[in-house]
Amino acid sequence: MFAPLQAAIVDLDGTLVDTVGDFELALNRTLADLALPAVDRAFIERTVGKGSEHLIRSTLAHVGADAAALAEPAWQHYQRHYLAINGQASRVYPGALEGLQRLADAGLKLACLTNKPGAFARPLLAAKGLDRFFSQVFGGDAFARKKPDPLPLLETCKALGTAPAHTLMLGDSSNDAQAARAAGCPVVLVSYGYNHGQPVQAASPDAVIDRIDALRWPA
Repeated sequence: MFAPLQAAIVDLDGTLVDTVGDFELALNRTLADLALPAVDRAFIERTVGKGSEHLIRSTLAHVGADAAALAEPAWQHYQRHYLAINGQASRVYPGALEGLQRLADAGLKLACLTNKPGAFARPLLAAKGLDRFFSQVFGGDAFARKKPDPLPLLETCKALGTAPAHTLMLGDSSNDAQAARAAGCPVVLVSYGYNHGQPVQAASPDAVIDRIDALRWPA
C-alpha cells in the first residue's frame, strides 16, 4: 500500500480524541454570554475540523447572529471557556493509545498536526496522556494556512526530516485527505470521526480503518 514509512502525522479531533463534548460546552457558554441560543451536538459534529475561527463564524451564522460583528468578541469568550474546560468532556478513542504505541514501537517519528489552536491542542494531549508519543505538535495557528492546504503537512515533514512519500497522514476527514494528496503523503482515515456529515470513503483515502491499532503497512 505504501512506500516504506519513516513517520506518521496524526490529526487530533475526531482521530485521537472525541472532543465534541468540549466544543459543546465552550460554544454554548460563549453563546450564552452573547445572549444567543445554544447549538446541538449534531451541528458541532458537522462543523468542526476547519479551525476554531471557522467554527465560531459558522456557529454565529447558524444561530442567526451577525457573524462579522460578533466574531471577535465571540472568539475572546470562546478562548476563555475552552481553556477552562479543555479535556473535561472529551475521551480518547478506543485503540488510539495502542495504535500510537505500535507506531512508536515500529520506530516511526510521530507528529500531531491539527487545525485546533496550539494553545488548546498541547494541554489536551497532555491531559489525555498522548503527548509523550509526539516529537512535534503543530496547531492550526502554526503556519500561514490550515489543512486542507498542503502547507502544514509539508512543513511538518520538514520538521520531522522525512519525505512526504514516506510520511503517513492519519486523520478523520476530507481536510486530511486533500492535504495529504496535495503534499504527496499516503493517507489513512478512521471511520468514526468528524467529516462534515459525509462518509470518509468519499475522500478516497488509501484505506479506512475502524481503530488506529488496526493500521497495517508493509515492513
